[in-house]
Amino acid sequence: MGTEKVSKVPDREAVLRIISGFRLMDDEFMTECFRDNKPAVRLVLRIILGKPDLEVNEVRVQEKVGNFEGRSLCVDVLARDKGKLYNIEIQRSDAGSIPERARYHGSLLDVSELEKGATFDELPETYVIFITENDVYRKGLPFYSVERVVTQTGQAFNDRLHIMYVNGKYRGDDDIGKLMRDFSCTSADEMTYNELAERVRYLKEDKGGEQVMVSRVVEEYGDGREAKGRAEGLEKGRAEGADRMGALMTKLKQLGREDDAFKAAADSAFRDKLFKELGIA
Repeated sequence: MGTEKVSKVPDREAVLRIISGFRLMDDEFMTECFRDNKPAVRLVLRIILGKPDLEVNEVRVQEKVGNFEGRSLCVDVLARDKGKLYNIEIQRSDAGSIPERARYHGSLLDVSELEKGATFDELPETYVIFITENDVYRKGLPFYSVERVVTQTGQAFNDRLHIMYVNGKYRGDDDIGKLMRDFSCTSADEMTYNELAERVRYLKEDKGGEQVMVSRVVEEYGDGREAKGRAEGLEKGRAEGADRMGALMTKLKQLGREDDAFKAAADSAFRDKLFKELGIA
């Protein structure tokens, strides 16, 4: 009795629907956008760290940081410049943003950087930056910086490891608010920063870039059936979001709150507040 062959030919339409729905907040898409893209990485770091003169001389994505006797890491983006090391990670799940993960990232980066015989002060100044889907500390701030201090004196410990959590929900009318909005856009035409929009447009609209993403999606999600399932899931989510938005607009109109409706259309944080206030699930 012969075995049934399973087609590995991708469902191209389903794959393209997946690609059209990608955002920079999706790590598989973000890493392709940042691959060999110093201007984009430099822009993100300058805005998040508030350092307009910051430069990077090397960018690598999906870099494996080894641990011969334990768990290794595959970091999303690793950038360097003049004794400084920058690790940018996308975290869509709150479970991936626990403090122990940041601790482990910093530890493995240190181990990978310090060669045998080197002194400890040769370690680079290191930034571990998590861009999170949600506001993990729920204070509405654009970012949260973590620095070690001496408990009894409040004096900075100054080990030159900096940990940051950037709030992907933040939509303030400042550079970081615009950046986080760009990270949630599916269309290059909706984005503020050209350094990001140009690569997004290439990967979604140019034949060469599209082929890169097709290969990545097929590798990530397997054959055509899996890709189709993923695409249908994205479409269902978009449809549910549209229904929820429609219910909100209808309710606000009934209440005579036209100004709130206009604000909700542009401000996701305000929109989430209204969903909760009006009981729209």
